[in-house]
Amino acid sequence: MKKIWIGVGVACALTLVGCGGSNETAKTETPAGTAPAGGGDAVPDEANGATVTGKVAFEGTAPKMATIDMSDKPDCVKYHSGQPVKSQEVVVNGNGTLKNTFVWVKSGLPDKQWKVPASNVDLDQKGCMYEPHVIGVMTGQNIDIKNDDPNTNHNIHPAAQANGDFNQSQSPGAPPIMKTYARQEVMIPVKCNVHPWMRAYIGVVSHPFYAVTGDDGTFTIKGLPPGTYTIEMIHEKYGKQEQQVTVGAKESKTADFSVKG
Repeated sequence: MKKIWIGVGVACALTLVGCGGSNETAKTETPAGTAPAGGGDAVPDEANGATVTGKVAFEGTAPKMATIDMSDKPDCVKYHSGQPVKSQEVVVNGNGTLKNTFVWVKSGLPDKQWKVPASNVDLDQKGCMYEPHVIGVMTGQNIDIKNDDPNTNHNIHPAAQANGDFNQSQSPGAPPIMKTYARQEVMIPVKCNVHPWMRAYIGVVSHPFYAVTGDDGTFTIKGLPPGTYTIEMIHEKYGKQEQQVTVGAKESKTADFSVKG
């Protein structure tokens, strides 16, 4: 998966169905939201296209990350050698930025069918946690779901709405489960019915212009055609923000976001 990843505090937090946050089908201003799986031939022109970079800053005192209680699942406790495991709901980086924020071009792209990457996007079940906590994929792109826990059964349960529900068990040593989504949907909450603390989110987008903030809270979106775009950030607790950016060929612009704790 390519890492081409994106003020006021948001009063409404997302309320995901079955997973502690909100599940909303993305609304776009172009027909791209219903692009069929498989896509087309258009690819980002990184040599001549524009670049949008930014960060998601966190204002205020970082909340204390809650400790996950795995005591009723001894096999899960063993994977962590007795060390406490923290919730990934809010991760504030050392530089005062927010991790696990999905950033994407919500509208403004030309009406094209974008080529789907041949590479898979991994979603692992490891130590009775999902890794990564947030992923982004294109419509039609394979998600490679793995169970890396040698002694633990899991089940993968993304509660999609536009794409339909999916719930499948995965035993230790079982082959990866391959999953694709045909319709744009941001964000899909994921849970494990065996381990109720396990949470992840999948951003399914019909184009390649998206990112997930990491350990430095920044994002980069490359290869945009000249135009005016709505850039949206989505966080499971702090909700949504958006702003407009106008870019020309080979131009670089900054789009910073900020949330208040």
